[in-house]
Amino acid sequence: MSKKVRFTLWLAICSLLALASLWSCSAMPINQEVKRGVIYEDGRFHSPWGTIDKSLTDVLSWRWQREDPGWPQSVAIEQTAQLPAVSDSELSITYINHATLLIRLNGVTILTDPIYAERASFVSFWGPKRVHPPGIAFDDLPPIDVVVISHNHYDHLDLETLEKLQQRDQPQFFVGLGNEVLLKDAGIERVRPMDWGESVFVRGVKIIFAPAQHWSARGLFDRNKTLWGSFVIMDKTHRIYFGGDSGYAPHFQHIGESYGPFDVALLPIGAYEPRWFMKHQHINPEEAAQAHIDLRAKHSIGMHFDTFPLADEPFGAAGPAFLQQRQEKQLSNDSLLVLKPGESWSFSTPAI
Repeated sequence: MSKKVRFTLWLAICSLLALASLWSCSAMPINQEVKRGVIYEDGRFHSPWGTIDKSLTDVLSWRWQREDPGWPQSVAIEQTAQLPAVSDSELSITYINHATLLIRLNGVTILTDPIYAERASFVSFWGPKRVHPPGIAFDDLPPIDVVVISHNHYDHLDLETLEKLQQRDQPQFFVGLGNEVLLKDAGIERVRPMDWGESVFVRGVKIIFAPAQHWSARGLFDRNKTLWGSFVIMDKTHRIYFGGDSGYAPHFQHIGESYGPFDVALLPIGAYEPRWFMKHQHINPEEAAQAHIDLRAKHSIGMHFDTFPLADEPFGAAGPAFLQQRQEKQLSNDSLLVLKPGESWSFSTPAI
């Protein structure tokens, strides 16, 4: 397909998205009582580190100029049917796909930004399509106690997956302010909206909603009407950071100073090219390594790469670039990690 044809198709889909977002805005009004965030103004949330908005001209320029990064149509992987056993005193992380990781801590199972959909899109027939299946089939997931959702972009908030989890496990869902409306309209009742700095306890595990440098939207007219963020998850002996999506900003250092050191940070490393367009919303592997340092993390696991073709870096580029930062930043060989889909990592020595 030629660049011109792809661009014309993209414009047509954007028109459909505009119509869909008009419907969604009327069907899912944001609760006007949601005004507790210090960055909430005029019905929208704003980054405290400056605007990251791109103009329509910027978007059109990127879409017109971009070259096909050459991602494969599909990649074969071996799904994990059985998870390794883990004691209640042990921390276990399993990488499933994209920003979906399974955390087992203190007898509590936590799923981050779960997506099992074929496409990260508002429709099933168009949009970024996954190149490999999840590392663990949905039916092989253990019972899930908690789901944390960093923001409402389609590759992070997949309603179909959330509805399946609701039907099967009835977990507790934690989301940024305003996102509870979308979930409750889908029949999910056990959802708790959180502002930056808010915390809750689930069976001895503390969950804190923390800042991130990003934005939110599910259509063309709801930009930044719901809050995005990251999560700090800890018990008496372990501390985990889940970064969601983020550009590089001072929040990494602030979180490290306030809640670190961390046993492990789960950091996005993909969807970072071209830098002129992606820099303020997606860290690249080098910035992820700096975030690892800022967060005072003992280990960091890369995520948000090689699942959906969202940006212009080639398939297979992010992981090696992240690992190369061990040498560039003089870090230990076990500091920065990349797991295969379905692979687990465990840690038994506490951060403090």
